[in-house]
Amino acid sequence: MKKTILVKLLEKNEMSGNEKALDIIFGRWRSQILYTGVKLGVFDCVNSVPKNASEIAKQLGLDYSLAYRLLRALGSLELLREGLDRNFTITEQGELLRKDHPRTLRGIALLEEGIEHYSIWKHLPAMIIEGKQNAFVREYGRKLFEYTESSESYREVFNQAMSSYSRMQTGWILEALEGFDFSKIQHICDVAGGQGHLLCSLLVKYPELKGTVLELENVISNNDILWAPKMGVQDRCTYLTGNMFNDVPQADAYIMKMILHDWSDNECVTILSNIHRRSNNEGTVFIAEHMVPGPDKSHFSKLFDIHMMCVATGRERTTEEYADLLTKAGWNNIKTSYSRSAQMGVVQASK
Repeated sequence: MKKTILVKLLEKNEMSGNEKALDIIFGRWRSQILYTGVKLGVFDCVNSVPKNASEIAKQLGLDYSLAYRLLRALGSLELLREGLDRNFTITEQGELLRKDHPRTLRGIALLEEGIEHYSIWKHLPAMIIEGKQNAFVREYGRKLFEYTESSESYREVFNQAMSSYSRMQTGWILEALEGFDFSKIQHICDVAGGQGHLLCSLLVKYPELKGTVLELENVISNNDILWAPKMGVQDRCTYLTGNMFNDVPQADAYIMKMILHDWSDNECVTILSNIHRRSNNEGTVFIAEHMVPGPDKSHFSKLFDIHMMCVATGRERTTEEYADLLTKAGWNNIKTSYSRSAQMGVVQASK
């Protein structure tokens, strides 16, 4: 008996479901293969000119047989391209993992698939059962930022990853802020703004604007990694050492990129209250985050939320949840705008 069209469709859907489940199950294989390629320097060794696996292995000090198998796997992930006689070239995707690429993702790969972040995920089931968040403390006996202070090697990778994240996020945030009139603002403060990529990008786009980056001393102590001189806005950008839980400088507006998601609701209200207290009479605050959409939409924020469960006391939130935090801290006139891809949103509030 011939199978009906409905039965064939059901079988096809079932197979697609199986394949999707398997794709998720084996997903860590791919990310660990990618991580190993980055860690061993493969993407900085291979370029657009074909290079034999034996030469790559010799240059990087690797076992030839095992190195070829890794290179072949990286080729299967379309990060390298394998030609005849075990010759390899790099692909456009692989280029993003080079140290010298202007939009490099190398630091992100080393951080998220490195031993520190890899190890904490095993605590996820226990955390959810017990209702006690923060796998980082379970694994290392201290909070993420305390561990960052104590480990120079981890701090270096962490800072590289944050710079890579920042470059991507800045583009999304500038898109979300396209409709805002910055002519009414003279001075903006980037709270916990890292090396200042977002703030300096705003200063480049709005030449009449001046700004301050508020950060911990260890983050901004190295002038060589600060963005203001690199982007030619050092005359309008000030770096100030401070702690947002204690105080912030006075300004017309404040922006926070991927900051509040690190902290609990009570901690967020403390930060927002400090900003409210120090802001000018018509002060404005911008919260830039991955906003959690409704239940029918797949979104990176819903996965990132589980990562935050592991590394900190924070969480990814909906726009309504951010609005609630702002209201508790005394802010009003709350609205949200999004990047074109909706990867990130910016919640804006005023006094």
